[in-house]
Amino acid sequence: MEFRDIEYFAVLAEHGHVGRAAEALGLSQPALSLSLRRLEKAMQARLVKRTPKGVELTATGTALMSRVQRLRLAREDVLREVADLSQGKAGLLRIGAHPGVVIYPLAPACAELLKDAADLELVVTAMTSRLVPALRSGELDLIVHDAVSPQDDLVQEHLFDDPFVTFVAANHRLARRKQVTIRDLAEERWARSGISENWDRFVEASLGAGNPVPGTGIRTDSQPLRDYLVANAGLLGYATRRTLKEVAMQYRVAQIRVKELERVRRVHVSYRKDGYLSPAGRRLIEILKATAKENAVGKP
Repeated sequence: MEFRDIEYFAVLAEHGHVGRAAEALGLSQPALSLSLRRLEKAMQARLVKRTPKGVELTATGTALMSRVQRLRLAREDVLREVADLSQGKAGLLRIGAHPGVVIYPLAPACAELLKDAADLELVVTAMTSRLVPALRSGELDLIVHDAVSPQDDLVQEHLFDDPFVTFVAANHRLARRKQVTIRDLAEERWARSGISENWDRFVEASLGAGNPVPGTGIRTDSQPLRDYLVANAGLLGYATRRTLKEVAMQYRVAQIRVKELERVRRVHVSYRKDGYLSPAGRRLIEILKATAKENAVGKP
């Protein structure tokens, strides 16, 4: 069985038509048909059936197609591992990260890794969604993200916990309160920064206390804009305690304690259980763990 024939079969399955698939592959239709017959002979089963509109997968063809992505990933993993071994190079490491963990812990970990790996190239993509799907598809080698439910095909290693807190300008009327209730926040407006689940949690708590839906002063994906408006426009913000420390380096802000909104963010590094992870990737995980341990923060 040739991997080339599997790739041709995948394109045929995606197009559902021999002519269109052959055109996409730059092959003649007879050449594509010959490839399909070779693959069916190796599999000892029919993979497609002809229809008036083109071709449809048989049950065996559908089963094979469901495993094509795994085969592609396995082939890429083998090629990368062989290249690492034969060339003695650190290679390429593709990292995905939630924006909230780029400055910490990822930035200092990358800096330390690059000091020891002169030939290494890092590609870091920050995104709020699609991290796990991109890891599964092989677009990324590892991700640093908020914890998700256990995944059978992924290894998730815990790095640190980071409590979420509510914050205001240092001169805000609530800044000196030892404890603030949901009712105290009923008349306040918020600077929302794209953390919808946190906002939903707040709305639920507010309504549960008999208050109206909290007011929004601004909704933005820009953290710098949120921080500026909290510090200068009397709005309330919601962020992790570690993020608040960074904000406090630039603005005079204060944390306020709102029991109903307390929760802890759990940050993990994840990678594919059966995928190839280069020595550089494993070294980065070691550095991430060491960095998190040295800079642990307490619970709220």
